[in-house]
Amino acid sequence: MRFAPVAAALSLFLATTASVTSAGQQEPEPRAAMLIAQGQASLAAGEVQAAIDAFEAALVVDPGYTPIFINLAEAARQDGLQGKAIRYYREALLRDPGNFAAISGEGEALVEKGAVEKAQRNLARLESLCGSTCPETLALQASITAGPPARLAAETPEDGAASN
Repeated sequence: MRFAPVAAALSLFLATTASVTSAGQQEPEPRAAMLIAQGQASLAAGEVQAAIDAFEAALVVDPGYTPIFINLAEAARQDGLQGKAIRYYREALLRDPGNFAAISGEGEALVEKGAVEKAQRNLARLESLCGSTCPETLALQASITAGPPARLAAETPEDGAASN
């Protein structure tokens, strides 16, 4: 009886450790997959907040599935929250440093923020990892070529400082 609390704590520790080690899984849990599909459908329909809600719910169900962060980042970009998108892409890259979609997406979000030089570093990294003809490299290259949105180009330094 006096070992019951220790046994309970040890079993909790082992269960937590097992869930952390399975964080590198390739397929999401079925409930998370359903929520991801729902979020992608909402995003395609232009319902950004509904998509974010679905992706966040999927993250709660399956916190170890890295692609959820990329979905959240895409939704944040569509919502005009490039800084938040960059944080999501970086979380995906912490979990999977060679994720082409995360590298490219982060670069595109950087361009949208006006940080073209940083985006070019992402482009160089992509070219070294997957070559100059992979879809992610081409997408980032096109985004860099197009440049930052017109609203950023029209701002003067004083305007940019006043809006922050």
